[in-house]
Amino acid sequence: MSASEPVLMGRKRALPACPNPLFLKWLTELRDEAREKGLKIQYTYQKAIKSLNKYPLPLRDAREAKILQNFGDGICKLLDSKLQQHYRECGYEAPPPGGSEDKSPDASRKNNIQEPKIGKGMAKKRKKEYAPQKGSAGYAVLLTLYRHSQIAGSKDFMYKMELQEQAQHLCEKSFTVPELGSKYAAWSAVATLVKRNLLIKTHNPARYSLTDEGVSLARRLDSAEPLEEEEEGVVDLTVSDDDEQCEEPENLPLGCDAPSEGRLLAGTFDIILCVDVIETTGGSTRCKQELVRALQKSRVNFDVRKLNVGDFLWVAREKESASGGIRARELVLDYVVERKRMDDLCGSIIDGRFREQKFRLKRCGLRRPIYLVEGHGKSASRLSIPEATLQQAVVNTQVVDGFFVKRVQDVRESAAYLANMTKYLSKMYQNCTLVRHSRELHGDRRDDDVAPFRSLLSFAEFNEGAVKNKSQTAREAFARQLMQVSGLSADKAAAVLERFSTPHSLLLAYDECQCEAGKEKMLSTIRYGRLKRNLGPALSLTLYQLYCTEGALR
Repeated sequence: MSASEPVLMGRKRALPACPNPLFLKWLTELRDEAREKGLKIQYTYQKAIKSLNKYPLPLRDAREAKILQNFGDGICKLLDSKLQQHYRECGYEAPPPGGSEDKSPDASRKNNIQEPKIGKGMAKKRKKEYAPQKGSAGYAVLLTLYRHSQIAGSKDFMYKMELQEQAQHLCEKSFTVPELGSKYAAWSAVATLVKRNLLIKTHNPARYSLTDEGVSLARRLDSAEPLEEEEEGVVDLTVSDDDEQCEEPENLPLGCDAPSEGRLLAGTFDIILCVDVIETTGGSTRCKQELVRALQKSRVNFDVRKLNVGDFLWVAREKESASGGIRARELVLDYVVERKRMDDLCGSIIDGRFREQKFRLKRCGLRRPIYLVEGHGKSASRLSIPEATLQQAVVNTQVVDGFFVKRVQDVRESAAYLANMTKYLSKMYQNCTLVRHSRELHGDRRDDDVAPFRSLLSFAEFNEGAVKNKSQTAREAFARQLMQVSGLSADKAAAVLERFSTPHSLLLAYDECQCEAGKEKMLSTIRYGRLKRNLGPALSLTLYQLYCTEGALR
């Protein structure tokens, strides 16, 4: 190398392009289509794509791809079919299956399927534009956002929960509940829309809006689809014949959607017990199956599903006759049960889950959390924590944290309690009109004093908001910090958060105090819990030292 030539340091070589771009293109299309439909075969296509990207040589036909990992007969047959169609559409003769017998270099170049020669006057095939299939999640989301944007005075975006609810009747699969055998619900297809620049996701909470390309595509979809008021078999789920001429009540519960958008009339829903899937599988299978059998014997209407907080809760599910054949709506009643066996209670205290679970139950949006303590009165001599300590933890949960605690002896008594609660709630809500409340739009404050209305969260919004390991806001991270302080219960942490939502706001308040003594006592008068007691000087001093001490705490 001559001295005049520049020396390139620290630069990486560009990765070579895949020598089989057509196969790569077709596999990517198959994967995206399967992902949009929620099919598990999407993972097989993805593995095949990875194998193809690693292969450095051009393939003359799909059969040669069998040497690659994750290329089975099914994928090869599918690719071969697409290849034959490609040859026909491009107007030149397809080679025989298995490739040409001519092994000369010229023949290899001629038979390289990735760069076919195109004759004079033959235009290259135009790339097929993406168009979601009718009934798919992509179709439902695009059409709903477009129709929403056409309403005079509407905002140019939709929140996730309202988008899911309004688009659900256009989608054949659930946006929130995965199909049997799949880990993903139909909502996962939204990632494809974002990737194809049809949809934009911004802000926190997430806002979804159409791009210019998305508007253009959605407009074409809408022109081929009559408006939902004109669709055969689609009815307004919230208005009966008797109600059409009635005036809407003026005093709805605070923060609720309008009745015509999220109302379940009395008599149009059933109360269903929801059982977390963990309560029926894994661990002590015998005990868990005994719980299921006991619920079945009690003729409890229950459903097993994934719950992100709590072990049991109840939903008001719209009856099939009222839903008109469309996927039924579900609103969550204000009762959630956390079941604790004595051994599980011991383990959760040791690893810190017990405090975190109580805090998450307090913040989940349901106002009647219940602890179901199983094994009360049995000997805990084999556990690593003394029985007296465990019993004290149960008492503190009721007295200090404000949970309702129900003590039972075994799994049969647990099932009996759940059955009785189901009957009790069915009777309590039978004459009520249920109105959907959105925490995302209106926050936590609700008003149930306007009879006969009850404002409730939708199951989708509740379960989405209760995800344990989702991305945290500054407020949520601050709450977790506070919960690590000894003596700071869930109620006390919530009270601090009401006054100071982030560490930054707390530090600004400390800076405004003129003297050291004022900083130490600044939080002492914060009131917490049902009895509205003061936080006290000791905890106030501890928090001041935690957030204002320079350097490491000792």
